[in-house]
Amino acid sequence: MSSPLHDDTALRAPPIAFDNSYVRLPPQFFADQAPTPVAAPQLIKFNEVLARELGLDVETLKQNAAAIFSGNELLPGSQPIAMAYAGHQFGNFVPQLGDGRAILLGEVKDRNGKRRDIQLKGPGPTPFSRRGDGRAALGPVLREYIVSEAMHALGIPTTRALAAVTSGEPVYREEVLPGAVFTRVAASHIRVGTFQFFAARGDTESVRTLADHVIARHYPEIRDRKNPYLALLEAVADRQASLIARWLHVGFIHGVMNTDNMTVSGETIDFGPCAFMDAYDPATVFSSIDRNGRYAYANQPAIGQWNLARLGETLIPLIDSSVDAAIDLANTVIKAYGERFQAYWLAGMRAKIGLVSEEDGDLDLIQSLLATMQQQNADFTLAFRRLAALAGDGDGDGDGGDFAATFNDPQSVAPWLERWRERLARDPQAPAARAEAMRKVNPAFIPRNHRIEQAIEAAVEDGDFSLFEALLKVLATPYQDQPAFAPYAEPPLPAERVLQTFCGT
Repeated sequence: MSSPLHDDTALRAPPIAFDNSYVRLPPQFFADQAPTPVAAPQLIKFNEVLARELGLDVETLKQNAAAIFSGNELLPGSQPIAMAYAGHQFGNFVPQLGDGRAILLGEVKDRNGKRRDIQLKGPGPTPFSRRGDGRAALGPVLREYIVSEAMHALGIPTTRALAAVTSGEPVYREEVLPGAVFTRVAASHIRVGTFQFFAARGDTESVRTLADHVIARHYPEIRDRKNPYLALLEAVADRQASLIARWLHVGFIHGVMNTDNMTVSGETIDFGPCAFMDAYDPATVFSSIDRNGRYAYANQPAIGQWNLARLGETLIPLIDSSVDAAIDLANTVIKAYGERFQAYWLAGMRAKIGLVSEEDGDLDLIQSLLATMQQQNADFTLAFRRLAALAGDGDGDGDGGDFAATFNDPQSVAPWLERWRERLARDPQAPAARAEAMRKVNPAFIPRNHRIEQAIEAAVEDGDFSLFEALLKVLATPYQDQPAFAPYAEPPLPAERVLQTFCGT
């Protein structure tokens, strides 16, 4: 037997170099919780590109990926915990939620020195499970893998998918389903609801500790501000305004924008009943639990503001010793969010229609196009992508071609095209450069709901992951024309339309 001094295994660095900071916070912030082993884990997908970005030892991980990413094997340095948080769910406050089916394995510093969480979803019950089994079904795991990676490829801040495994065990929902475990990577899993957890208990010192941790981790540039806690609210508001504007630019509907699903880092998180809009309609709702349209496509900016107001409430004791003064200061930030969002949204929409200069009439031009799209049942993604092609056609002459064909009545968009061409004539870009710039912000491919459902059905019913793999391949380069995958750019046929999406709980 080799002595430890000469044992290569003893000298080898662990495949994940954990460097955990959240566990150094006081014990009320989390519960220690190891994953519950599963019967027979099998690897579905391991994101090697992301693993290398995180500085992980890919080759070593691949040797035992199913055990590691199911939670059956804990690596050295992992300190598994379930995080505590509260939240407003559809406007109703729940003082204790927490990670009921998620366990944070630990943190790593990636190759750029950025701290990232590695978390398992579906690894078994925790003290926050509220009588739940803590498990995840295969379908929601595949949905989150597909959509989170698609969002990343679209350039939208998001949590990432590191791995997915089947558990070899059933989960019991309305029906018996195959179980799975998902490995998620995030800048952090700290939510508005994390602040609410302590504020609801009158624990101002824990709110301060959490705020200091968030500032150090996500916003170190504001640490020395005169009022760092007000600056924290401003920074979170700015990131959320930018994030939600980007959602709207690609037709994304989160579906469950509760305060426990809103990160303070500004990343998209929790892809439960999320979906991408096909035909443009600002009232679009897919989530089966959003019966009153609270989180409809067009309501998302206002809900972001509402959630930020809840964050502001938790910070009041830190912002100023005078409650009235603190409320006035926080309200100023919350009100300014609307202007921030509008600026981000308008800038993105200008880019989508090919403008680099700004004129007062641009907002009306954009709103006119959206109104016509809604009236004429035009596909949101396809219309903007085809408009990019039209922009490269000299001065945009002609009857609108494929772009106009996305409208029920192609002639209905002719008046708008005339206004658009007049506006382009006053914009400094050359047609070819304009078309190229538009293709970089108007994707050809999004995670179409019917394609996701087809991939899930094949995997769940037949154990066939080929559609899942094909969809991931297409969505990895959403801004590139991919002739071999042209059908993936098309909206669903009437019989293929997905009208409802469901939470993964």
